[in-house]
Amino acid sequence: MDMTKIGAFLAQLRKEQNLTQAELGEALGVSNKTVSRWETGSYLPPVEMLQALSERYGVSINELLCGERLEEDAYRERAEETIKAALESSFSYPERLRYFQSKWRKDHLDTVILCALFWAALLAVLRLRGVEVPLIGAVGGILAVLGYVLHYNRMMRYAEAKVFDEDKSAPGKRSE
Repeated sequence: MDMTKIGAFLAQLRKEQNLTQAELGEALGVSNKTVSRWETGSYLPPVEMLQALSERYGVSINELLCGERLEEDAYRERAEETIKAALESSFSYPERLRYFQSKWRKDHLDTVILCALFWAALLAVLRLRGVEVPLIGAVGGILAVLGYVLHYNRMMRYAEAKVFDEDKSAPGKRSE
């Protein structure tokens, strides 16, 4: 499979629908960076994403994997080889993503606990200094949400990077 050709075709299809990479990524539940990686040919979208892209763009998965719209004769010729290549992945994208999210959580449990302890200590200090309870609640809530968002984003960056690092060595993936 020609990863560059597939990527260029994905970009063409997205542009035909007047979508940005960010809009497509949001619709598919991936980052715009992930969409960019697909469109530059750095990575092949996982099988379940190929299905979603196929439905969204009104082309077959076979056409996506060939990197072009196919006439009936060419479609039949290319179908078998592209389907085999797409099915060679042993784990689906969501399974790999969940695995690396779980691994990140286990590896960073001590950081999460330390942040929670710091958060609780800060709230206790504010209370001892006579800060009113509603203000402590507001500060505590803001810090909790901020901490969650920062940790979640770090986890997702890690998990997506690991999923796509594995994809480099998978069949049909281009080695860098």
